[in-house]
Amino acid sequence: MRQLLDFELEIEPFEAEMEMLRRSEDTGEGDDILKRLRQLEKKKETSLKTIYSKLTDWQACQVARHPARPQMMDYICGLCADFVELHGDRCFADDKAIIAGLAKFEGRSVAVIGQQKGHTTSERLERNFGMAGPEGYRKALRVMGLAEKFNLPLLNFVDTPGAYPGIGAEERGQSGAIGMCLQRAATLRTPTLVIVIGEGGSGGALAIAVGDYVAMLRYAVYSVISPEGCASILWKDASRTAEAAALLGLTAAQLKKMSLIDDIIDEPAGGAHRHADGVIAATGVTLNTALERLHNLDIETLLEARRQRWRNYGKYLERRQ
Repeated sequence: MRQLLDFELEIEPFEAEMEMLRRSEDTGEGDDILKRLRQLEKKKETSLKTIYSKLTDWQACQVARHPARPQMMDYICGLCADFVELHGDRCFADDKAIIAGLAKFEGRSVAVIGQQKGHTTSERLERNFGMAGPEGYRKALRVMGLAEKFNLPLLNFVDTPGAYPGIGAEERGQSGAIGMCLQRAATLRTPTLVIVIGEGGSGGALAIAVGDYVAMLRYAVYSVISPEGCASILWKDASRTAEAAALLGLTAAQLKKMSLIDDIIDEPAGGAHRHADGVIAATGVTLNTALERLHNLDIETLLEARRQRWRNYGKYLERRQ
């Protein structure tokens, strides 16, 4: 059975019985089992639709962080061919929290960059839970340069709680590496498409999220800080994490309403981890459509639109009394 989140526990009896019946089905006990399985599946899907129709912002964060949620390499395997991973920053080390390389997407050569959290405990430790150090961002910077040099569209997959905040990362120039990524991405002379597939946290996400097209999965989140970090800074009280999530405006629907992203890629009730193949395919269709539109734009037009896009971030209306 899949790992259930706290607010999904009402479907646990359905999944438990379904698992038991599947074992019985293996012994060939007949059509009654198949009929019961279909009934249970329908009940489970109905319950999930009800639960997911009223998710709180904090619950959306939990869905975005689900360990079984498709990650960058799942999208690469599902959407791209001939992927060649490039390693190292030519300065210090190879940061495995960021994966970067070259691939074919819909017959077109592309460069790809993204964070990988890892699915298993050992992989998560190896990938540092998707929290990259400066060498990871310098690797991303190197691949941005290759994308521009060879006129390759750049596809970025964002999924990180934030850049690694350790002392070593700071000593090796964490903030400078992120700043260089932001500066380079803002002037990159090739179409750049960004998909927030899970958690987009702080500058660690923004470093690879400057693009001409930005989309989010329905239950992904994207924010200047994590809800836990916000609660800790504002109130010094971890129990107010859910309250902080509600104030941050981090869901796809809220960000689309504020024109901070271009599109929302739908996820069925239950999240991408329950419907991985379908969500990955839908992401591919969205990326291809956006890439076709951007590919036909003159580069100077593309750059000016990118500049205007990012200058408009943070605008607000001030109402005078």
